[in-house]
Amino acid sequence: MKFDILTLFPEMFKPLSESIIGRATSNKILEINLVNIRDFSKNKHKQVDDTPYGGGAGMLLKPDVVWDAYNSVKSDDSKVIFLTPQGKTLNQSKVEELSKYKHLILLCGHYEGIDQRVIDKINPEEISIGDYVLTGGEIPAMVLVDSVSRYVSGVLKNGSEIEESFSDDGLLEYPQYTKPEEFEGMKVPEVLLSGHHENIAKWRRQEALRVTYNKRKDILEKAKLTKEDKKFLKSLEN
Repeated sequence: MKFDILTLFPEMFKPLSESIIGRATSNKILEINLVNIRDFSKNKHKQVDDTPYGGGAGMLLKPDVVWDAYNSVKSDDSKVIFLTPQGKTLNQSKVEELSKYKHLILLCGHYEGIDQRVIDKINPEEISIGDYVLTGGEIPAMVLVDSVSRYVSGVLKNGSEIEESFSDDGLLEYPQYTKPEEFEGMKVPEVLLSGHHENIAKWRRQEALRVTYNKRKDILEKAKLTKEDKKFLKSLEN
């Protein structure tokens, strides 16, 4: 998968060269291309913004420089996303949907925003990472790249993403434990030491239900629940 990120601050994306995403780019599974919008400025001062018509505080990115930056990377199979607090909130189903594309173009706004004419002309999908305002689209773009990349084949070990929170059945993930077997008087649950895979699977399912019930009861309505799951949840109410 290829990501083209249109931004005024390409230096902000250094964290994407680390850890899992960094390895995936080194192994040519992912390609992350940072496009500096300022390179498409048409004057000697490299100005990319100007005051809004009608007055008001702040500066707006000019439509022509954004349009030229976009045209430098677009292709027939491009999916364009504008990171903006006005967009629909990013969730797991959208993450998995976006992972099916071969080419994503991410447009990062800054200052007071972008001239509406170029947004209308490009017609991107607008996505937000939450109901709050940031200084620009760079951090949301990194969130999107990280979350989407996990579902690109070869980025993670096979199956690593299946049992994560919000994946597949819509539940939060069950608790996990590692060595030492005892820490500060607290022991690893005995079932996990039993080697009995069926009992372990049942325990993990019930713990996922318990965690979701206690922390995010609101998502249980959309979760894929069996009759056994519903019976267990009923027991938690008592």
